[in-house]
Amino acid sequence: MRKLKFFLIGLIPGLLLVFFILNKKGASCSGYLPNSRVIAETLSKEMVYSPTFSEEMKLNNVDEKFLKDSIITHGEVDFERSEAQKKPCPSYILVYPKKNPRFEISYEKCKEQNTFNTLKKLR
Repeated sequence: MRKLKFFLIGLIPGLLLVFFILNKKGASCSGYLPNSRVIAETLSKEMVYSPTFSEEMKLNNVDEKFLKDSIITHGEVDFERSEAQKKPCPSYILVYPKKNPRFEISYEKCKEQNTFNTLKKLR
């Protein structure tokens, strides 16, 4: 019981200290999840649109700003249907929004650029 008391005396202030230091720096664990990492890498690379994708963007009234700021940023990667281990360029399926998806995008993420292949309006 005595060891537990000493442990808690050190643990609780330590947790509070770490919490306040990381909170001031704006650090969070959300960037380490697979979905967040794939989306961050996607947004950091050059985006190349296939002719089919460009045509579907026009038909669905989706501009590049909406694609980057909403669909990709707030979308969710469907890892079950994606081929994340494919070489040399993994291919991903991204749905937006996360609940009751309206759009589905398929794209390949290579070293230098992302090639967007299809854009489907689901409902």
